Amino acid sequence: MNAADEFLKVATDYQLGALDTESQHPFTTSLSQMARSDVGEAVKLMHQVDVLALRQFAAKSAPLADLARAIAATLAAGHRVFLCGCGATGRLSLSIEVFCRMGVLPVTDPERIVAFMAGGDLALIKAIETFEDHPEYGARQLEELGFINGDLLIATTEGGETPFVIGATERAAELSTNHPWFLYCNPDEQLVKVAARSRRVIENPAIHKLNLSVGAMAVSGSTRLQASTVLMAAIGFAFMHQHDPEHAPGEVLQLLRHVAHCDGQFLVPFIEHEAAVYDRGAYVFYSSARFGITVVTDTTERAPTFSLVPFEKQDDPAAPASWCHFLMPEQPGARAAWQALLHREPRTLEWPDVRHVAGAEVLASYDFSAQLAARRQIRTHQAEHLQFHIDGGAGEMVWEFDGLKHQIDLTGIHEFHAHLLLKLLINIHSTLVMGRLGRYLDNLMTYVKPSNNKLIDRAVRYVRLLAQRRTGKLPPYEKVTRLLFEERDKLQPGEPIVLKTLAALGVTV
Repeated sequence: MNAADEFLKVATDYQLGALDTESQHPFTTSLSQMARSDVGEAVKLMHQVDVLALRQFAAKSAPLADLARAIAATLAAGHRVFLCGCGATGRLSLSIEVFCRMGVLPVTDPERIVAFMAGGDLALIKAIETFEDHPEYGARQLEELGFINGDLLIATTEGGETPFVIGATERAAELSTNHPWFLYCNPDEQLVKVAARSRRVIENPAIHKLNLSVGAMAVSGSTRLQASTVLMAAIGFAFMHQHDPEHAPGEVLQLLRHVAHCDGQFLVPFIEHEAAVYDRGAYVFYSSARFGITVVTDTTERAPTFSLVPFEKQDDPAAPASWCHFLMPEQPGARAAWQALLHREPRTLEWPDVRHVAGAEVLASYDFSAQLAARRQIRTHQAEHLQFHIDGGAGEMVWEFDGLKHQIDLTGIHEFHAHLLLKLLINIHSTLVMGRLGRYLDNLMTYVKPSNNKLIDRAVRYVRLLAQRRTGKLPPYEKVTRLLFEERDKLQPGEPIVLKTLAALGVTV
């Protein structure tokens, strides 16, 4: 049986087009065109989507007090709080642990905050394919980290249907009488119809559910945007107020005020300039000491979202260079850089069947230390590399890029809010840089990398939607799926799978 047949056997479990997070936002249906013709207007539209999402979040924030109480009770009893997710939610889970270790979020003993993501710590900077589809992997990672009765799991999945996260959550409910929390961003009535696995969680009385649905994403399906923002904020605000839980919901309005005040228009020249840099074949090094975990998250997520070359393995001289790369110039080597980023030793997966993609030896080959700059010069044949630095002292955040500079006043703003504000701004920035380079069409992820079942279905759905818009006819699901797998086997780095499949159908965009 070939790969297309294997997918078609389970396709109905991953046909998620009816979910809010997979739908098209009405504000941004011409975002790709706007990114090229009027960047300021495109920034305005994305900012409006963020503000709207935060307003919806504020209306649903009351349960944050209960989550804060659960965190406080767990830690007071001497137990541990675990956080888990997959992809963007995995990165936000690791970020929360890092914030606890940095002192951004208040915990007496940060060693009792344990975050993990599908694929282990290496997945922070490189998408590890197929892990999302395996609930047993989620359960196994949870158990191997020593989760026991009394421990608390806070699990996040933007869509509410990720098998890996559901597997971890259901296992936590079996192992601990301290009921796990399951946070997600789609309405219950939608989830119970499209995914039996989601229905199991929603109907399980041993799992606390926190539904934070905030509507469609600015780019259809790109849950690294609004969904991951509200999920990260929810958990962080609960940690901030574990000792005064009733104040946790009020943090949402504080964040909304900060975001409304900073409309992001300063981003316009940064967006235009970075897009021009890539257009002429040059590269960018992003760096930040203070905001490292937030900056590396955005730069990493550009690769799977827009089908870019990911950060390259340094022991593979043939690996092409990523357009942008995170850099910690103050760190002398790869291990020191990983430790400085995570504020602990990295955790890897040494299972025989996945060690070759997620083990310690593989992780060590990804280097963002001071040694990277010289290696990149060799790899790119002395091509130009520009520095993009985001940092700042107390009460400020400073963006600097090739002669451009902007300072944001953070006076009186909590450091966790500063990271959230940066996340929103850099998400807008990177999305519109990619829009100027044609890496999505309208607000559809035409360059989506179909590396797991959900993303395969998303790519098939977009092909069918675009074909119907241009021909008036909806091509059969199975036919498009088989064509997509044929095109995927031939796809070169940086090619758009959706548009290639459309062309194979005989449809011109």
